[in-house]
Amino acid sequence: MLTADFDYKLPEELIAQTPPEVRGTSRMMVLDRSRPGVEHRHIADIVSCLKPGDLLILNNTKVFPARILGHWEDTLGAAELLLLDNLRVETFRDGRYTCEWRCMCGSGRRSRIGHTILFCEGRLRGLILDKDAEGTSAVRFTAEAPLLELLDRYGLTPVPPYIHRTANDPELARLDKERYQTVYAREVGAVAAPTAGLHFTEAILADLEAKGVRRAFVTLHVGPGTFKPVKVSRVEDHRMDAEFYNVPEETARLIAETKAAGGRVVAVGSTSVRTLETVAAEHDGQVVATHGKSSIFIYPPYRFAVVDAMLTNFHLPQSTLIMMVSALAGRERIMAAYAEAVGKRYRFFSYGDCMLIL
Repeated sequence: MLTADFDYKLPEELIAQTPPEVRGTSRMMVLDRSRPGVEHRHIADIVSCLKPGDLLILNNTKVFPARILGHWEDTLGAAELLLLDNLRVETFRDGRYTCEWRCMCGSGRRSRIGHTILFCEGRLRGLILDKDAEGTSAVRFTAEAPLLELLDRYGLTPVPPYIHRTANDPELARLDKERYQTVYAREVGAVAAPTAGLHFTEAILADLEAKGVRRAFVTLHVGPGTFKPVKVSRVEDHRMDAEFYNVPEETARLIAETKAAGGRVVAVGSTSVRTLETVAAEHDGQVVATHGKSSIFIYPPYRFAVVDAMLTNFHLPQSTLIMMVSALAGRERIMAAYAEAVGKRYRFFSYGDCMLIL
């Protein structure tokens, strides 16, 4: 299968730069695989689209302010880091906190091993330890306060590159910190939000519960690989980055009960889908309580073992995400639905509108 089979034309003005003014008011396209065409609804209508006995699976990962701006200690030139993976747990000794992270470095010059970047008004030091083939570096941080405490005060929300931001816009920084996060985010560790979940409000979740739609949580810490472009011409040649996931006992139990009773497992977002299908692939089609790293790549044709329905945003052309939804709904139907979304002026990508695939 060719990567070009998943291309489409998207006017740049349809890429949402900010969330809707009020959370829970996004448009929702409904694609029911048992019927032709699509319906044009709003996210609050998901309550009428789901049935008592359905189970909603939500990714409760929490985005942390992983982007920090600073300057090189020797030249005072500007530099910034995006924290990706915690390599060494933070320790406290001799009045200082120390930890190590794998980071992406942005600077006017190449990052050099042994050089130091100062952050947070000089309160945080980052020493470059190495540089790998992917262009990321191990960085040792030292400070007189815990790293996450400093990030919460000085760090920026790492919104995707297609959401254009400048470093000196405090109002947009405040908006991103509040809205690039689900209302049920709990487990700190993601550098990108599970964006299909951004549409939910406490009121919508309460209405679903009142109808008899149960909910359960998984955790998958979304990394920058979610934005990694497919650079190969054949889909099968692409490789996904691994991301940490966790499935609790309660979630495994509720999925088993839902399946046994004939209910549907409705995954919110690609991260929930990948978590469930990863576990099922490793446990004979069953979801069990476990944790690990997922690098599953779902594209047509794919037989879903767990997921019956999915709420998802509109994805980039030729991305692994549009390939996943094509595996669930069929490539031709997805491409036709995307063409209609463009024609109806839906808002696209992370802060955009959503699609419910039934």
